[in-house]
Amino acid sequence: MIECFINNDKGKAKQLFNDIRCGEEDVDNARRMVSQELAEIGAILLSREDFLRFTSLTSEIADFSEGIAFRLFEIMDYGWNVSMEIKKDLLKLSEAVFEAVLKLRETMMVLSYGSARTMEKAKEVEIAERTVDEIYRELEIRLLNSKLEFPALILLRDVLQLLEDSADKAEDAADAARVLSFIM
Repeated sequence: MIECFINNDKGKAKQLFNDIRCGEEDVDNARRMVSQELAEIGAILLSREDFLRFTSLTSEIADFSEGIAFRLFEIMDYGWNVSMEIKKDLLKLSEAVFEAVLKLRETMMVLSYGSARTMEKAKEVEIAERTVDEIYRELEIRLLNSKLEFPALILLRDVLQLLEDSADKAEDAADAARVLSFIM
């Protein structure tokens, strides 16, 4: 989506936005299915709250992604001019967030291999999240010092915040995975 934003490709951005919305619905459906499964097995699973916490945190990342896509599409649709420097920095931030989410995925994949492997992968999520924080802080100040039109500035600041929040949720979910690793 951010590549479409950089290239001002409204057609592909609209298509991706719709795909992201469908993906968010799929995530919500999967979360509800996990909740239903956990409710059915109920008392025999001592850690059902931990599973629910993990799925809830990860589904919030999908919600944030939809919000990011919406705001970027609106900036493009209204034709507000954003400098290429800001766009490239935004891409750098999004790539760092993507790395944190990929590390979270790896953490989830090693859950069944024991707590030591899960702890190792969760630590990688923390490191990736710190990288996101550094990029976010620099870009936020650069954005506030830019000469953007006010509506675009507000929407882009929201995009930055949602990206940073996504990395925070990935870190929180990695912490939840740590807890799950002790009981698996």
